[in-house]
Amino acid sequence: MAKGKKIKQAKSKTITLKEAQNCVELTLDGVRRLNLSFKEVATVPKCIQKLCEMDELDLSRNLIAKVPDFIGNFIRIRVLDLHSNYLEELPVTIGRLQTLLVLNLCNNRLTSLPSEIGLLKNLQTLNLGINQLESLPSSISALKELRHIGLSDNRFTRFPGCLRKLSNLERVNLDRNPIATEEVPSNESLMMAERLYLVQESDLCEDCLNKCQTERKKVEDVENRKETLLGIPNLVTQKDGERRCRDGFHLKKHT
Repeated sequence: MAKGKKIKQAKSKTITLKEAQNCVELTLDGVRRLNLSFKEVATVPKCIQKLCEMDELDLSRNLIAKVPDFIGNFIRIRVLDLHSNYLEELPVTIGRLQTLLVLNLCNNRLTSLPSEIGLLKNLQTLNLGINQLESLPSSISALKELRHIGLSDNRFTRFPGCLRKLSNLERVNLDRNPIATEEVPSNESLMMAERLYLVQESDLCEDCLNKCQTERKKVEDVENRKETLLGIPNLVTQKDGERRCRDGFHLKKHT
């Protein structure tokens, strides 16, 4: 939605407290979700402040240009979905969401992130795909529980160095970023904007480990720059046609 949006937008709708209450869903395992997706709202309804005890908040696929400061009142929230809106920035109060496990900001207009995002100490999944980011704040390195980060379809020209400090990181998606490579013969070229997986050597059989070491050696022969993907241990690249965020971002269920 963020790419190729028309300047003229549909008239925004207003959500009342009663309407918001009717959008509260209770899952079989007791999770309370406020689902305001596809409501055609241009602002986050102020009335939802009275529903801040939710476990999950879905504001995706709307016309929202700004996240209000009161988002920080949702201190129990575990999943916050804001994908496919018009967001250009986030409030510093985002750092108050200490219980947050999943943050989906895909398909917006973000050019930067507040340093307070590094306060989300329990965050496991962060999707920033389809934005206008060129770099990440250094505070990202404080997200010690982060497992998955989506950075596809942005403006990164090199691998974000702050991610190297995240020992629990399992997957980095840098598809379709302008990460440059040295000019090499076509059969030896490496597309840096592929999906990246981080694995431990102990997780691989001997044959796979040898193959990974061989591929890494090829990368070392190609890349001589100081800032390259080689800062990540045991790097494996794989192209498998992963769907973009506009086709839906799969949020894993957390218990």
